Amino acid sequence: MRALLSVLRTSGPVRRLLPAACLALAADLAGVALMTLAAWLIARAAQQPEMGALSVAIVAVRALAVTRGLFRYGERLAGHDAALRAVARLRGTVFGALARRPAHEDIAIRDADAASRLVADVDLVQDALLRVALPVLSALAVSAAAISCAALSVPAAVPALALGLAAGGLLLPALTAAASARAARRGAALRAELAVRAVDLLDGAADLRVFGAADRETARAVDTARRLRSYDRGAALLSALAAAALTVVQGTTTVAVAVVCAHRDTGVWAVALPLMTLAVFEVLAPLPAAAQLLTSLPVGARRVGALLRTPATHARDSDTATPASAHLTLHDLHVRHRPDGPCAVHGVNLDLPPGRRVAVVGASGAGKSTLLAAIARFARPCEGRIVLGGADLADIDEAALRRTVSGALQDAHVFHTSVRNNLLPARPDATDADVCDALRRAGLLDWVRSLPDGLDTLVGDGGGRLSGGQHRRLLLARALLAAPPLLLLDEPTEGLDPATAESVVRDVLASTRGMSLILVTHRTEGLADMDEILVMDAGRIVRRGTPGELLTGSRDATVPA
Repeated sequence: MRALLSVLRTSGPVRRLLPAACLALAADLAGVALMTLAAWLIARAAQQPEMGALSVAIVAVRALAVTRGLFRYGERLAGHDAALRAVARLRGTVFGALARRPAHEDIAIRDADAASRLVADVDLVQDALLRVALPVLSALAVSAAAISCAALSVPAAVPALALGLAAGGLLLPALTAAASARAARRGAALRAELAVRAVDLLDGAADLRVFGAADRETARAVDTARRLRSYDRGAALLSALAAAALTVVQGTTTVAVAVVCAHRDTGVWAVALPLMTLAVFEVLAPLPAAAQLLTSLPVGARRVGALLRTPATHARDSDTATPASAHLTLHDLHVRHRPDGPCAVHGVNLDLPPGRRVAVVGASGAGKSTLLAAIARFARPCEGRIVLGGADLADIDEAALRRTVSGALQDAHVFHTSVRNNLLPARPDATDADVCDALRRAGLLDWVRSLPDGLDTLVGDGGGRLSGGQHRRLLLARALLAAPPLLLLDEPTEGLDPATAESVVRDVLASTRGMSLILVTHRTEGLADMDEILVMDAGRIVRRGTPGELLTGSRDATVPA
């Protein structure tokens, strides 16, 4: 429950729900009053009093019939406005937490499971507000009003009415919650598992077929879906049994109140009070479902809360430092993918003044990409410091950091839109000429011009219509269009032949003169114009020197790790 309250606080001010709660209460009270007053009016009219004795009741019945609908409409508007605002705010917060989670958590949380937390689990806020909070508040207020009315009209009926309301509004929801609590965690886990398996089948269909595992993985997904269907059927059966039990309690209470009124010779209240009891139980009808939902809300809240508690890899809210320049310094930098794992980057020192260009080379797994991720503040150092423009990287304002440091990293996303719209996020005010210039420097312009739709060509979901080399060059073009003072490039020539790779690197170096550049690659083509080359192995810098020293194999380039 503490996790649920924490998530609700994160979703924004709950006071927006107050108008919806007031309107919901007014609508429910109007419905109960309408039923009670209509029954009283019919019973009183049977006594054939003067018309003047009924005029107020007639007007009140008409007014309640109209205002009940108006109140309900207003409650729907206000309630959904409050809930959707809260969901939108929380979803943005969760997305930010997903984007900034440390590298070691990328393995613990699969992308499909992250999407499940972002969509399904975040919807718990809407459910908690609309399907739990509002029904409970209305039920409490209407029940109190009904008991007060019975106490004023037929005091002898109060025990029967109060006992029935307690059974239907407290005992039955409590039993429903107890029956569904055990299965709530299982349902959330099954939904997350099904999301992961479905994405694996869709994204990895070709690989699964190649290795002959498609049928096996499909069977596993079907089995997960079957278990989730069984869980949903059990939840639906429990809801049906709870609704049936509430109907039995409603009928029993109504009969008990009617018997008491009949023995007490209460006149018109012998008709009005039992019908009021029926109407009050209509307000209690959502409570068993709310109790059943309440047991699953903490499970989703804990899953969302686990993301919200992710240690931030970006600046703290109270820190708004702005780098004075693009001068980058690494002091004995250590980075781990997992807190208890080995160092992916171990003891790296680097001084990169503005305009200096450095290449980082090494085999796959040497720590090159992790080093770039730490500089971009997508991975958190476990030891050492990163200083940018005289300010600690952890204290720099997010917007100021992105204006200073940007580039094309391995996990950069390609959107399911046109070539042009995939580049414009780097510089929204860029013209087509600017976009074409960036594509030319990335070695992609001739290919784009050969397409029937040119810059308006759709690249597919995740760049699915692009080859590996085209995918990398599109990301490179985006980075070049942004033109930050410090440019980070991670394997920009991956998938290109040596001649093309050398040409692309040459164009990039020629067009980024005056900018600081860190180029990560496992190839040596085109590195002759770099100011320095660092050779990494097992997370350490094992050699460093100028291109002339390293590319000719000079011993002077060797340094201690």
